[in-house]
Amino acid sequence: MEGEVISKNFIEQEIDKDLKEGRYKEVVTRFPPEPNGYLHIGHAKSILLNYGLAKEYNGKFNFRFDDTNPTKEKTEFVQSIIDDIKWLGADFGDTVHFASDYFDDMYEAAVKLIKKGKAFVCDLTADEIREYRGDFKNPGKNSPYRDRSVEENLDLFERMKNGEFPDGSKVLRAKIDMASPNINMRDPVIYRIARMTHHNTGDKWCIYPMYDFAHPIEDAIEGITHSICTLEFEDHRPLYDWVVNELEYPNPPRQIEFAKLYLTNVVTGKRYIKKLVEDGIVDGWDDPRLVSIAALRRRGYTPESIKKFMELSGVSKAQSSSDYAMLEYCIREDLKMKANRMMAVLDPIKLIIDNYPEGQVEYFDIENNQENEQAGTRKVAFSRELYIDRDDFMEEPPKKYFRLFPGNEVRLKGAYFVKCVDYKKDENGKVTEIHCTYDPETRSGSGFEGRKVKGTIHWVDAQTAIDAEVRLYENIVDEEKGKLNEDGTLNYNPNSLTILTDCKLEAAFKDAKPGESFQFIRNGFFCVDIKDTTDDKLVFNRIVSLKSSYKPA
Repeated sequence: MEGEVISKNFIEQEIDKDLKEGRYKEVVTRFPPEPNGYLHIGHAKSILLNYGLAKEYNGKFNFRFDDTNPTKEKTEFVQSIIDDIKWLGADFGDTVHFASDYFDDMYEAAVKLIKKGKAFVCDLTADEIREYRGDFKNPGKNSPYRDRSVEENLDLFERMKNGEFPDGSKVLRAKIDMASPNINMRDPVIYRIARMTHHNTGDKWCIYPMYDFAHPIEDAIEGITHSICTLEFEDHRPLYDWVVNELEYPNPPRQIEFAKLYLTNVVTGKRYIKKLVEDGIVDGWDDPRLVSIAALRRRGYTPESIKKFMELSGVSKAQSSSDYAMLEYCIREDLKMKANRMMAVLDPIKLIIDNYPEGQVEYFDIENNQENEQAGTRKVAFSRELYIDRDDFMEEPPKKYFRLFPGNEVRLKGAYFVKCVDYKKDENGKVTEIHCTYDPETRSGSGFEGRKVKGTIHWVDAQTAIDAEVRLYENIVDEEKGKLNEDGTLNYNPNSLTILTDCKLEAAFKDAKPGESFQFIRNGFFCVDIKDTTDDKLVFNRIVSLKSSYKPA
């Protein structure tokens, strides 16, 4: 609309200022995960933010693995991260960048700092370095090796690279200021000796750069303009700027921090998830109770719903938590027009229509989605024996119970009125069969305008029903009771997974594909599990129930 005011977040305002002042000619952003685990929903915010900014300003988006720490990195994680980013729709073209591609450049950068008198080889142990560093109240003190000559440092650093010294015996440190109020600037370590096989460079290197040294160099080499990261890196920004300035990169990148995404009632900590996996409580990092991107995909969340959630969460400097109910609201909003609404009976009980002709089958045209006419209709079989949900029948109902009970009449969705005339129980008193009669005059779509009924229930034809396993999920932790126990272990919710094994679904589900989503009428949104579904066994995950406690502002 003409004259419409577009509200920009603080990062967009900073980018606008940089472009206006001519600091950069274009916007280049990046997403640089370390391949040491699965990405979670917090990473999704960073991915979509960095990609979204590049797209908004017609710039470029780089995807890069920050693989400077071979001890924790696995090829499995590399592939899972690539899959996640593609699924979210962040287009990084045909190029995947690796920090390890720049190890030669980083080595030369370190040599440059040594020649400038800005780096030195230190023989202090890790504990001694920590002791010399001081704390927030006390300044650090200089290493006794700080004043080594440029020539000695160059010689020692080359010998470190050549493998002449044992692991941990020497490090290369930046020479900045041991009295700095920012502890990150107190002569930080920028290279360490570590004989580790790297997934990308093999055994070429026995020295590896530290993240705070490597990251700004990677950004500068790739021409990144805005290094968008989370708030815990705010105290590292002076070191980031020191590195790119001392190395004299033209148009060096600029770091801007934003608040992390915190979500209530979820587990994102890697050590907690690792223990859940090892203890067999979840079936992997993609278990639908988790919020790794792989888990959300398997649960049935869509990229569109996650993008909407990120928009509602916003971008700010202030730390805050987003309610899990808001994420659920976003998937409901996305699926309500997309997903076909079909009949599934999760806790089946047989319903027999005594006066319906034996052997007869008829078909009803039922809308696939009442809110979306373009979804069309489908044919649903109907015969003498059906399944309904156990919750839809009561022997002695309370007031305002409008479903099936002795003597009451309800509509079977899209079909006929039926009236309960009898029921049978087993030796334990459990109802096993409900007997009804139907009124052929009440056929759905016939224009019947006689008596009214207050209740409509869903059903599945017994002859053509498909068997399925259905999994119902609750939050894996409950923050109201405390996410952690007193001993620091996770306060796990034992009811976080309920498996229903004898569910009956209408015949149209025979064509359901792994990952496809549906609304089970009156039960919620479900998707076909992509991991455990086979040709012989359909498994569904409940994505979200139909009722929402969240109201958008």
